[in-house]
Amino acid sequence: MHYWKGLEAVPAAAGPTVVTIGNFDGVHRGHCEVLEQAVYRARELAAKSVAITFDPHPALVHRPDQAPELIMGLADRIDLLDAVGLDAVLMIHYTLDFAENSADDFVREVFVEKLGAVAVVVGHDVRFGKDNAGDFEFMQQLGIKYGFDVIGVEDVGDKRRLSSTWVREELSAGNVEGAAEILGRPHRMRGEVVHGAARGRELGFPTANLAADATGIIPADGVYAGWLVDEADMRWPAAISVGSNPTFEGVSRVVEAHVIDRPTEDFGDFDLYGQQVVVEFVKHLRPMVAYRGIEALIEQMNEDVEQTRSVLSTQV
Repeated sequence: MHYWKGLEAVPAAAGPTVVTIGNFDGVHRGHCEVLEQAVYRARELAAKSVAITFDPHPALVHRPDQAPELIMGLADRIDLLDAVGLDAVLMIHYTLDFAENSADDFVREVFVEKLGAVAVVVGHDVRFGKDNAGDFEFMQQLGIKYGFDVIGVEDVGDKRRLSSTWVREELSAGNVEGAAEILGRPHRMRGEVVHGAARGRELGFPTANLAADATGIIPADGVYAGWLVDEADMRWPAAISVGSNPTFEGVSRVVEAHVIDRPTEDFGDFDLYGQQVVVEFVKHLRPMVAYRGIEALIEQMNEDVEQTRSVLSTQV
């Protein structure tokens, strides 16, 4: 997949293309329906499939104090767009100046002149251009004006439309299984493994602590069964703790993953420090609670490990 970072990176002979547009935060199943339609139509028309997206998220530019937390970081968004089968992603740097483009000017300059669009695939709720003045009906009018087809994709979901907002709600409640249903895969975070207080190691449960700048929404406090994926793309089963451990005072909120059934001596010291890892959340096991003494905490941690092993054994 080609990754065009800015309009200036688009090659002169980019077209013909089938274009779709969106923020695609989370790249959930609803997004994938639109993206896959774009890929399918492009193959039918012997064209390239291109997704236009933005960085930063427009809400962060227009209303930074009210902008939603991003479900995932940019690297994961690009990886997942690639996995859909797109030929290219055009990442537009979103600024207040860019936001002044009218809906007509935006489509003409980007879709038509830059990308040579022969078709546009969008959801019926699409909004674009200055003040989000452009909608699906206006896109159809522009298709007639500039000579491209407009294909509308129906919402995905039975009782409720699948959306990034819904994913955020589920993660805020700790319902990572519900979030996975919308996403089509487990929710993930990505970050560098850094040194922590080493309490887990002292208790016999060493953990990989994610740095404070890790990307991806942090689910509600609690203990989860999940996976840790290292830089070599090795997937390790892990019991994941989110929050400040209430058994100890003065502990800040952290995400830490204890790899269970740790690797053999063939993997050396299994040193993850400094690595960029992915943590995937599969199932919420319990809330974060305070225990009376270290022995009770260790007993519970052993139980967490057994539950994690049981949950993940069905996914191997």
